[in-house]
Amino acid sequence: MKYTPLLATLLLSHPATADEIWVTNEKDNTVSVIDISTMEVTRTLPTGERPRGITFSHDYSVVYICASDSDSVQVMDPVSGEVLHDLPSGEDPEQFVLHPDNRHLYIANEDDAITTVVDTETRSVVAQINVGIEPEGMAVSPDGKIAITTSETTNMAHWIDTETQMLFANTLVDSRPRHAEFVKDGTELWVSAEIGGTVSVFDVATQTEKAKFGFEIKGVHPDKIQPVGFELTADDSHAFVALGPANHLAVVNAETYEVEDYILVGRRVWHMAFNADKSLLFTTNGVSGDVTVVDVAARKALKTIKVGRFPWGAAFRPTQ
Repeated sequence: MKYTPLLATLLLSHPATADEIWVTNEKDNTVSVIDISTMEVTRTLPTGERPRGITFSHDYSVVYICASDSDSVQVMDPVSGEVLHDLPSGEDPEQFVLHPDNRHLYIANEDDAITTVVDTETRSVVAQINVGIEPEGMAVSPDGKIAITTSETTNMAHWIDTETQMLFANTLVDSRPRHAEFVKDGTELWVSAEIGGTVSVFDVATQTEKAKFGFEIKGVHPDKIQPVGFELTADDSHAFVALGPANHLAVVNAETYEVEDYILVGRRVWHMAFNADKSLLFTTNGVSGDVTVVDVAARKALKTIKVGRFPWGAAFRPTQ
């Protein structure tokens, strides 16, 4: 592995605790496990067909994987890499979110226009909620009271009361909303619109849009600037937004909603995950089949790590 001085310094400041980034490869039906201390793939684990969304239980004892073309959510032991069992997810699960109770998964079923709620302890479906056409993005508020589903074709964010499992609001966004996240205090909801080329920010108390911003990269055609996955920094001061086939991340000031910087990464950047202290960001680059490691403070790409074909989702796993 080729080390730059900046990367070597960062690795020295992050001793070999073997914390990991898990990456789903949707065309290989595998997960690549990256050792953060060495920046290398140490394991490649088989999954169901077309793995996309991935998240860990809050105690990191199991990992949940959306095996979209297998119509299931797989539950895997992250130590052994063994699939323990499948959950009844509904058809074509793409993304999901785990409730703060560490028990209920909210799953977007793209082909069925529903959100399925699964009890991971009883392994049973407790609710199916009608939403818009082609649901994808999922989020849950920090207090667990609200779940969000975004529907790509209906161009809406759907607000779900998690106590009643019923919709209480629907808000329009720009074309093809892909991803949603609440800020840490729960006062704002951010939603990316891939074809619209924008990110909308909603006031959670009123479910109204309070801000919307777009992107412009010199030398890149506007049609290629397609915001998809994003993550907020530890202090919620900035957001890193994947811009799909534009092959860049945007760095957005989360107070002013202004774009401050762009970072060149791999081809068709899609989703991302931070390391433990959020000093490093790992992006999945679908077309180039790799992961870019970004220094958050320097806003600079440090290294590219080859994974499987069409990496899609990413999740962090501490090992100590």
